[in-house]
Amino acid sequence: MRDDKRYLKWCLRQERGIRLPCRLTISRRRIWRNHAMSLRSMEVNAQAGIEEWTVSASYYAKYFAVYALLSKIGVKSEIHDCTIALFGYLFSTVEYHHLVRELRQSKDDRVDVQYYSRELEVNLTDLMQQTKQFVLQIEELIDGLNSEEVAALQKKLKELAHAGKR
Repeated sequence: MRDDKRYLKWCLRQERGIRLPCRLTISRRRIWRNHAMSLRSMEVNAQAGIEEWTVSASYYAKYFAVYALLSKIGVKSEIHDCTIALFGYLFSTVEYHHLVRELRQSKDDRVDVQYYSRELEVNLTDLMQQTKQFVLQIEELIDGLNSEEVAALQKKLKELAHAGKR
């Protein structure tokens, strides 16, 4: 997956790609409900020893947390790779780099176990703990964003969108 500006500009041109500013038709409350259901699904599948669906639900819990973060900024993106690339673009500092890497790896693992039947060595307890920690860090990031920071992130996106029209 690419996260360079050219790829993000491509995402901005796609019908279901990055949209900004966006008045979401789906509320943040609904996004968090999806995230909570994904966490619960992860736990249920882990307890049943169903690794494939535990890995998948773990990814979706992380994805919906990031989606909620982007919705706070006023962004909508329905293409997963675009969402992840945008997350990387906006939060590429050393402080958040590990979260971007973890989300990318989670998506790769989900795709591998769902579509390619790749065997993964998965410690379900560790996976659940890592997922909950990831989600908690995103929640803290959301709660910590003030209006000035949101405006700065929106400005960064608008500059990217404007550059993409040239």
